Amino acid sequence: MKQYKMAPILGLLLALLIQSLYAQQAANAHLLSLEEIWKVAETNNHQLKLSDLNLQQSSLEILEAKDRLLPELSVGGDVKINSKFLIYDNGLFSSPQDVPVKGYGYGVGYNLSFNLYNGGKDKRNIVIKKEEEIRTQYEVDLQKHSVKYNVAVAYFDLYKFLHFHDFLDAEIEAEKKQLELVESLHKNGTVLKSDVLRTSVKLSRLELSLSDVAKKIDIAKQRLNILMGRENDAELAIKHQDTIELKAITEGDYYDYVDIAFNKSPEYKMIHSDIKLSELNIKQIKATRWPKVSLYSNYNYTYPQISFYPYSNDLWGFGQTGIKVQFSIDNLYKSKHSIAHAQVVSNQVKEKANIKKDEIYLQVKEAYLLQQQALESMETAEQNIIKTAETVRVIRSSYLNQESLLTDLLEAENALLEAKFNLTTAQTNVKLTHIRLFAITGIL
Repeated sequence: MKQYKMAPILGLLLALLIQSLYAQQAANAHLLSLEEIWKVAETNNHQLKLSDLNLQQSSLEILEAKDRLLPELSVGGDVKINSKFLIYDNGLFSSPQDVPVKGYGYGVGYNLSFNLYNGGKDKRNIVIKKEEEIRTQYEVDLQKHSVKYNVAVAYFDLYKFLHFHDFLDAEIEAEKKQLELVESLHKNGTVLKSDVLRTSVKLSRLELSLSDVAKKIDIAKQRLNILMGRENDAELAIKHQDTIELKAITEGDYYDYVDIAFNKSPEYKMIHSDIKLSELNIKQIKATRWPKVSLYSNYNYTYPQISFYPYSNDLWGFGQTGIKVQFSIDNLYKSKHSIAHAQVVSNQVKEKANIKKDEIYLQVKEAYLLQQQALESMETAEQNIIKTAETVRVIRSSYLNQESLLTDLLEAENALLEAKFNLTTAQTNVKLTHIRLFAITGIL
């Protein structure tokens, strides 16, 4: 019998020990702020790593374009077996003259070609590659803003759900005490059995909601870990107990943000970069109408000498150095439609710039108004907290004095819990709309 009596005590001690270890582990875990998560994401996020590789590729393409300015130099050699050297001096059907040559031959030499002028295409190609690198950098910046905003969304989702979890956990503890009180009142005949059942149903719903929020917390943590480039199930804890800083959010008006967007927005800069590239492309096509001038040089040692008369079975060397001019006459009329096509493309890009300008006006306006709406919602939620808390206090007092129904108390408590949810949601929305406004304007 003593062993059976000791079992609950040992179980309780074990539970307390596990709870203590868990609490100690949670206390030792490093709590990450949004800024710290941003830094980790900027280093380890897979999308940003891909963007950095694209930027490295653009840098290498510039070096490749510069390499094309260097002269082309090649060396080579060959070994061959020669057939009979027959000369038909009286026609194909006459008896040929058999010129004695060696049955084998070999050669070695070099060939050099250096472009002097081709309408500036090679140098302009370097300018194009540099502009493409600049555009790629804008894409990298845009991707960073997008990742940081997505991190913020996941972060504040986790922040919000953790607070919901705390609210529900506290509400469940309070409801358990209230259930004990209602059961005690029922035993004394003060309230009906239905009040006990209603309180039990509410407690079950709260526990179900707590389970649902716990699952959402796991999903938000996994999303954050993925955005940070970490393992899906890596331990993650954030500073959700810290209050959200909202002081600087009300600074600046709509037109200030519009001006910033037109100077900082990577999307807007990308469009202007596209305009430059389209204009350079027109010049490249026009350059095909110009002659190509190149310096060439070659020298070869060949055995035997069978290229010039008189022939010889001795080793001979021969080379040439000069300037070669090529002019494609067909490009004078072929390039006409290509230039017109490139000009249309350039005009399209310029119209896209005007469209993007209008989009930025609209995006900034929308983000700015959403921020103002979020601030108003937060103020309303703060007032609702005060009102619903007072309502719960009054109805609870009147219920204990048998002056109101339990349903009124439960509805008031639900309203207070919902008001807490709404306030936390409003606070996170204020911060998120502010971050979104920064992402659109390019200053995130």
